[in-house]
Amino acid sequence: MLAFLCAVGMYSQTKLELKSPNGEILVKIRLADKIYYDVSYGQDLLLKDNVLQMKLKDSKVLGEKPSLSKKKITKHKELSNPVIPIKFSSVSSEYNQLLMKFKGNYSVEFRAFDDGIAYRFITDIKGDIEVEDELLALNFPADYKLHIQPTKNFKTSYENPYKHLESSKWKAADEMVTLPLLIDAINDYKILISEADLFDYPCMFLKSTDNQGTISVFPKVPLEFGEDGDRSQKILKEANYIAKTSGKRDFPWRFFVIAKEDGQLIENMMVYKLSRKSEIEDPSWIKPGQVSWEWWNGASVYGPDVNFVSGYNLETYKYFIDFASKQGISYIIMDEGWAKSTRDPYTPNDKVNLPELIRYGKSKNVDIILWLTWLTVENNFDLFKTFAEWGIKGVKIDFMDRSDQWMVDYYERVAKEAAANKLFISFHGSFKPAGLEYRYPNVLTYEGVRGMEQMGGVTQIIVFISHICATLWEQWIILRVQ
Repeated sequence: MLAFLCAVGMYSQTKLELKSPNGEILVKIRLADKIYYDVSYGQDLLLKDNVLQMKLKDSKVLGEKPSLSKKKITKHKELSNPVIPIKFSSVSSEYNQLLMKFKGNYSVEFRAFDDGIAYRFITDIKGDIEVEDELLALNFPADYKLHIQPTKNFKTSYENPYKHLESSKWKAADEMVTLPLLIDAINDYKILISEADLFDYPCMFLKSTDNQGTISVFPKVPLEFGEDGDRSQKILKEANYIAKTSGKRDFPWRFFVIAKEDGQLIENMMVYKLSRKSEIEDPSWIKPGQVSWEWWNGASVYGPDVNFVSGYNLETYKYFIDFASKQGISYIIMDEGWAKSTRDPYTPNDKVNLPELIRYGKSKNVDIILWLTWLTVENNFDLFKTFAEWGIKGVKIDFMDRSDQWMVDYYERVAKEAAANKLFISFHGSFKPAGLEYRYPNVLTYEGVRGMEQMGGVTQIIVFISHICATLWEQWIILRVQ
């Protein structure tokens, strides 16, 4: 009995370690009543007593009272070439991996890179499962400065202003925040938190624990929808789970980029290193390029060479094509206004001769991208085939503003169908890139930032410039008087 109790005591405190290839980053894992882990860089403890769990239907909790059946540490190194070199034409991925298999048909996999760590759940359960919740719980051992993008609810275009505050001042009653989240940790370390390989699962958001930490929150699966204008739907009913998915699968990676310099955050390729490879066998037709865009000035061109009435009409779009051709720009985007109705993707505005524009553009080596709302695409999913037959090269899809499981699946369905018809996609009003752009590299862009479109954010700059202009005007007047 004494030997048995000693064995139980030792087992309940199983400790494991995983180091990065250069030995700088260390993950210490403790298996007790839960799965705990600490993250250090050198002698500096950055994250302490963090917890990971996943709650399934019927109160089954993966990571609660974990019973380790097998563990394996392996080393990996590979050099690969992204189909679309967003940052680099070649990427080296070197990491050490710890795979822990637990009783209950699930595993947890950790990877330690020289620039961060990542982990994910893996399940091996027959049939479908309902994931009621997933817990990512982090604890900050000191008062860290957080750079966060708050949102009142899960309906967000990721265009809210960022806030910068100490972790001790971030309260549980405050709004949740989107990913990525950036942390200024001790000794000038930077920690960037996000996710990768996101498929058939909702995006993760974070909330304060009120105790120098953060926990994950997720949108529920929508079950019923209602009318909400020409570009969205109201969610009328939600499930009590965040995902219904295959029981045999890898779940999204939760990763932490650790940097000593700001520039390393820009250079990191963690999403690429954790994402699936391209499913497009011949990607030679995917050709990124710049665009000339009429929405910015409402198609109101002017100048000595404008001898027509500008607007959403054939002459104005030909003007944009001429400009693009002269400047070596590959595409024009025909944004909202090109179609007779935002709900009908097949009938152009009466003043727009789309076949003529397509022909004219090709004669000038300029191709066309068409804007649509996500709802119009969903209601007319055969439009990709039609657009390809017309000679359109890409589709800009807008106003998703959601990231529940249904909407994440929508992104993938769009990418797959567009690829089948050799069309590229630009997502606007979207969540952050999380791996789809590597599995389907015809997804060229995500737009989900507060940029020049949000002109209210540049008020101070405008005031400053106005002040300079006023000062120069006064000086000019003085000189004229003298």
